[in-house]
Amino acid sequence: MFKNRIDAGQRLAESLKKINIQEGIVIAVPRGGVVVGAQVAQALDIPLDIIIPKKVGAPQNPEVAVGAVTEDGTVIYNQNLLSRLGLSEKDLAPAVQKIISEIKRRMTAYRGSSKSPDFSGKHVILVDDGIATGFTIMAALRSIKNAGCQAVTLAIPVAPPDTVERLEKEVDHLVCLVSEEPFYAVGQFYRDFSQISDDEVISILKGYQYCL
Repeated sequence: MFKNRIDAGQRLAESLKKINIQEGIVIAVPRGGVVVGAQVAQALDIPLDIIIPKKVGAPQNPEVAVGAVTEDGTVIYNQNLLSRLGLSEKDLAPAVQKIISEIKRRMTAYRGSSKSPDFSGKHVILVDDGIATGFTIMAALRSIKNAGCQAVTLAIPVAPPDTVERLEKEVDHLVCLVSEEPFYAVGQFYRDFSQISDDEVISILKGYQYCL
């Protein structure tokens, strides 16, 4: 059990110190991941920036994730689910473009630019406050790797064992402090899992060097 996201970030940073990270940068997923990531960036004395992966919902039921996308247009789909719903990637293209536009708007609001961070030659540490299914994080990982990074470390306080096993294959290093069942939601592992505001994210990011 973590006290809050700050506690989780500090404990995560201690584990990350065991990895030899050269030219490192922390890339956090807003909103909660930015609080965790800030503690990591501070402890390792490296820059902090963000990536915003978002799910692509089914047209008739937006809560059902059939895909995920990032600001650079990297999209992944659940092909089995698309097939069962009788959908194609072409059917979802207008929705994907709308989501990308919203992601760019949020990127600009948070960090003053919609331009993606420069990952080339960097050891990217992707941080969130926890992962459930890992579907949107997978889109973020694909986007980062496509951008020519040196290495990728996924660092999370908590995730279910099956998700950790699946994501380990996608990264050079995976650090997860707690991975156990039963897993109902990320928040069950925090005493304080209060919602983080946009203003808090902006305030945190202003204190760090962007890699623009």
